[in-house]
Amino acid sequence: MSTSATTPATAAFPRQFARTRRFTLGVPHAFTVAPGGARVLFLRGSDGEDPVARLWQLTPDGRERLVADPGPDSGSGITAYSADATATTVAFTRNGELWTVTADGAPPRRLAVPGPVTDPRVDPTGRRVAYVTDGALRVADLTAPGDRALATPEHADITYGLAEHVAAESMHRARGHWWSRDGRRLLVARVDTSPVRRWWIADPADPARPPRAIRYPAAGTPNAEVTLHVFGPKGGRTEITWDRAAFEYLATADWDAHGPLLSVQSRDQRTVRVLAADPATGATTTLHEERDPAWVALIPGAPLRTAAGALVTVTDAGGTHRLAVAGRPVTPDGLQVREVLGADGETVWFTASDEPTETHVWSTAPGRAAARVTDTPGVHRAHPATGALLLVSATERGRATALTRPGAAPVPLASHEAEPLLTPRVTHFAAGPRAIRTALLLPSWHTPGTRLPVLLSPYSGPAMQLVTRTRHAFFCEAQWFAEAGYAVVIADGRGTPGRGPAWEKEVHGDTLTPVIEDQVTALGAAAARLPDLDLSRVAIRGWSYGGTLATAALIRRPDVFHAGISGAAPSDQRLYDTHWRERFLGHPDDHPEAYDRSSPITEAAALRRPLLLIHGLADDNVVAAHTLRMSAALLAAGRPHRVLPLSGTAHRPTDESTVTHLLTHQLAFLAEALAAPAQQPPQL
Repeated sequence: MSTSATTPATAAFPRQFARTRRFTLGVPHAFTVAPGGARVLFLRGSDGEDPVARLWQLTPDGRERLVADPGPDSGSGITAYSADATATTVAFTRNGELWTVTADGAPPRRLAVPGPVTDPRVDPTGRRVAYVTDGALRVADLTAPGDRALATPEHADITYGLAEHVAAESMHRARGHWWSRDGRRLLVARVDTSPVRRWWIADPADPARPPRAIRYPAAGTPNAEVTLHVFGPKGGRTEITWDRAAFEYLATADWDAHGPLLSVQSRDQRTVRVLAADPATGATTTLHEERDPAWVALIPGAPLRTAAGALVTVTDAGGTHRLAVAGRPVTPDGLQVREVLGADGETVWFTASDEPTETHVWSTAPGRAAARVTDTPGVHRAHPATGALLLVSATERGRATALTRPGAAPVPLASHEAEPLLTPRVTHFAAGPRAIRTALLLPSWHTPGTRLPVLLSPYSGPAMQLVTRTRHAFFCEAQWFAEAGYAVVIADGRGTPGRGPAWEKEVHGDTLTPVIEDQVTALGAAAARLPDLDLSRVAIRGWSYGGTLATAALIRRPDVFHAGISGAAPSDQRLYDTHWRERFLGHPDDHPEAYDRSSPITEAAALRRPLLLIHGLADDNVVAAHTLRMSAALLAAGRPHRVLPLSGTAHRPTDESTVTHLLTHQLAFLAEALAAPAQQPPQL
């Protein structure tokens, strides 16, 4: 294998990658924008290697003020906070304790309440804070000492005020309680997990530690029972009613100026209803219904209502995710709505893509066509408030955040992210007849005529795009592999977001076959652009869905792929959760063949190439049983492979030593596995 000499930058990169938590530390996040941009609250560490998140305030003149410093003994610092409607009164957690602070500069004060505290929510008026502890929802008055339990679990499997597993993992709903605008009542989710099967997560490295029980709703098994209730701070309870037998998923919930608004989804995910609720009686009225023969996509931020009460939804029409206001589409064909950001009066803010590698901020208002707000190629988001907009941008130059107001110059907000030791050298192109968006990264030292083995490093699943006009961590990591002597190819095939409903639903019933075809197409297109790619030495690596893809591609196309690395991969789709798996594959009792097609474990006996399986033993999202069963199936079939268990590691490794050496371990495996070129040319 032709490689350059190791440089100080390439040698130091794995440690930097680990210490910066994949270049996420020091980046401002969790924004709250006050009306008029009077202040912006956000969390950020002091530098690119500081894991302690502190609460900061940005003023319109560009000054930053430290609002709350949790101290070095707080682990990751402030992990959750909320503010009132004017971003004046703030509640946050520190080491499980509940703290409050105000924007006037007074020091934070700790509230003497039971703990540990989860998800504190200040009411819009700033008088009270609701929080969860031991499954109970409690309310503390910020003007007087003490608090009271609003809802207490009837038994150990019930929680009030928290989102259930599938809502947090795949519905974009991470919350379980919402204040009314006047701060007098709460909309609260009650979650009963007793129907959900119990699994046990053990630590084989510590046999003295008892296993940890979790309730995990695997595909085809019962979900948690979720109901909604309205509580008053001084008592009283009203259940929100809907046809829960037909619509068992609570997809979204909110309490806006017009009252509670929620959307519910059928178990087969083919129907979503938007409901308005009467908080006094609990009765609901259907405002909108969306149907689809495959599944109805849940777009973050939708539905919502404008100040005048116009319902904002996202509907699939003409092969496009289109924004609709009061039932009328207001965005054109081909502009794929990605997220609804909010409404300022009758102006609706959203993100959308007409080119999959870019996401821009847009706005629309009555009598005005949708208008794009951002220009620079990249991935942009925004946080709108009355008379102000906070723009958050990721481009090929890095991250940038700025407060914008009509008639005023933008006010930048500093990011302290570390500058990567390796700058990604990305060539973007569209591969094949489907114009598969593809990125090619080469060593900085490469000269024409120097043959390079190839490493495909995709995710290519429904949860995420990698081929974007940004300098993200995956590209930085890919450049490190490139500097070691590889041509790295990353392709977003069918099923990835950003290209509309038809593209996303190409994987309905089969989440692997079309995606593998697209990876092969992208590889062929890359080789046609650069003849230096050595197609007799091609590897594929991936994590999570990308790990499943790597395993399946290696098994099904040994003529193309000669080695594979599969990390934290769901190898048996029947072991993954209900909402995510059944969306793409249906119920396993009704469509067992779809689960077999999409589970590499069923094809273990066909493996002919070197395969490294990696899994964290503390993973409670994709449990380690996936990899252990895959390994057992390979062993039973007499297929050699390697397994690297990561003790104490969850779905994504964060320990500095583990992250650092995991990169170098993979590189060593690839060097060994691709040492000898394949004898037969691939059929691309």
